[in-house]
Amino acid sequence: MTATTLTPAPRADQGVEHVIALMRTTRMPHARAVVADVLATAKAQRWDPTEVVRVLLEAEATGRNRSMLATRRKRAGFPTGKTFDIWDEALSTLPAATTSFLRTLEWVRRRENLIACGPSGTGKTLLLEALGQQAINEGMSVSWLSMEDLGALVRRHRIDDSVNKAITRATSVDLICIDDIGLLPVSADAAEGFYRVVEASYEKRSLAISSNIHPSGFDELMPKSIATATVDRLLHHAHLCQTSGESVRLMQAQNGKGTRPMN
Repeated sequence: MTATTLTPAPRADQGVEHVIALMRTTRMPHARAVVADVLATAKAQRWDPTEVVRVLLEAEATGRNRSMLATRRKRAGFPTGKTFDIWDEALSTLPAATTSFLRTLEWVRRRENLIACGPSGTGKTLLLEALGQQAINEGMSVSWLSMEDLGALVRRHRIDDSVNKAITRATSVDLICIDDIGLLPVSADAAEGFYRVVEASYEKRSLAISSNIHPSGFDELMPKSIATATVDRLLHHAHLCQTSGESVRLMQAQNGKGTRPMN
C-alpha cells in the first residue's frame, strides 16, 4: 500500500504572499495593493468568500479606470487641466441651454463639430478644455492641438512623405480640439495641416475649434482655395457658438481678482 504524502497548508502570511505573487503574475496591481488588508478584514469579520472576490475585483477595476483616465489626459495634452468645476454661467455669454446641450456630448457621439468664435478672453478655450475633460471622463479619447502644432507636424513629416500617416495618427481619437485659430499668423504648413485634419475627420470624428474670427473670415488667414474647402467640410455638421463681451481675464484683473493677496 502506497503512503499518501500530505503537503502542509501554508501559514496565513504565506498564503497572503502567494496571493500577492499570483496577482503580480496576472497583472492586478491595484488589487494587490489592498489584498493584505482585505483578507485581514475578511478573516476578522468572517466575510463570505464571494464578498472577498468582489471587493478585490472592484479595487482592481477602479484602479484601472483611474489609470486609464490619467493616461488619456496626458495623451490629450490639455493646456491647463481646467474643467466645468470652475465654469461660471454668469460670466458666459452662451445661453445656458447651449452649454447644457454641449455637455451631453451627444454631438461628439454623432461625429458633429463645435465652433466657438468670439473675442479673446470670453471663455472659448475654457469651454473646449472642459468639454474635452468631460469627454475623457466618459471614456472617450481626445487630442488638443494648435495651428502651430499642425504646421510643425506637416514640416516634420514632409521630409519622408509620411504626412498622411501622421494626420491619421493625430485624428485617431473621438474628439480633436484646435485652439486659438486666428490669434497668430497662419503659415502655409499650418493651413495645410488644418485642412488635412478637417478632411480626415469629416463625418468620422468630431472637431471642436476656437477662434477669434468667424469661419467665414478664414480666407483672411490662409489661401482662399484651402479656406473654402476647409470651412465647407467644417461647417457641414457643426454647432456654431459665438461668444461676446469683454475679456473675463481683463475684467478680473481690473477688479483685483487676477492675483492672490500677498501673505
